[in-house]
Amino acid sequence: MSVLERAFDRARATRARVVFPEMEDPRVAGACARLKAEGLAEPVGLAPPSDAMVCALVDGRGMKEGVARRMLDRPLYRAAAMVAAGEAEAMVAGADAPTRRVIEAAAIGIGLADGVALPSSCFVMVLPNGQELIFADCAVNVAPEAEGLAAIARASARTARALLGESRVAFLSFSTGSSGAGDSVDRVRKAAELTGFAGPLQADAALNPVIAAKKGLGQGDANVLIFPDLDSGNIGYKLVQELAGAQALGPILQGFRKPVCDLSRGATEDDIVAATAVTLALT
Repeated sequence: MSVLERAFDRARATRARVVFPEMEDPRVAGACARLKAEGLAEPVGLAPPSDAMVCALVDGRGMKEGVARRMLDRPLYRAAAMVAAGEAEAMVAGADAPTRRVIEAAAIGIGLADGVALPSSCFVMVLPNGQELIFADCAVNVAPEAEGLAAIARASARTARALLGESRVAFLSFSTGSSGAGDSVDRVRKAAELTGFAGPLQADAALNPVIAAKKGLGQGDANVLIFPDLDSGNIGYKLVQELAGAQALGPILQGFRKPVCDLSRGATEDDIVAATAVTLALT
């Protein structure tokens, strides 16, 4: 069973309420109609500001009441407050809003999960041959230090276990093992040491068992690829999407108290349906 089939099954089992603050976008409206018709979710638009939302921001997030009420005038923040107040189980946004705005709203309105200091993102990459991989971080953290890379890897491993059934993590670099040197390699090496995951590894050694054996590091069977910075992560997923015809589901935000999905602004109706189902599989 593919990751999408599993996600659709889980979504149908929960039929969670999902708030879409950009319902006026035709792609989002079409996706919401399909999600409801196919029994995958109960899409909801923005509700009027309520005392429950204000209370969630004041009591749960420590805001002053006046600030909280002003926040609710902003669609993304109101959507986050709806999730915080229990008026929806998840939030899907980003079709028209930049990633940083979605993250800000989620961080302020919903907050990070216990023990999480750094939000991050991942894409589920589904290749035409059926191979499924997690790519991270491709949308949020520009140049994380070793501790940040370690946090991204741990979060992505949890996501992989939930969606793919298992996680085999590799930290990517231009260097495998001790073959190269430089600040980026040092950061990746320290992150690998902090987590116990494989790295640093060149992409071929991370994915090809024959090359991994020749280079003497890793098993060549990684299904979670951690990129050293946002440049490489974003470029990498888009290259695989455009050149290999892979489907890119996400970006799925990691580390928040409740599920949040940040859609690509180029997302199609199919992408929105799939990304929503995958996000709900993490509830």
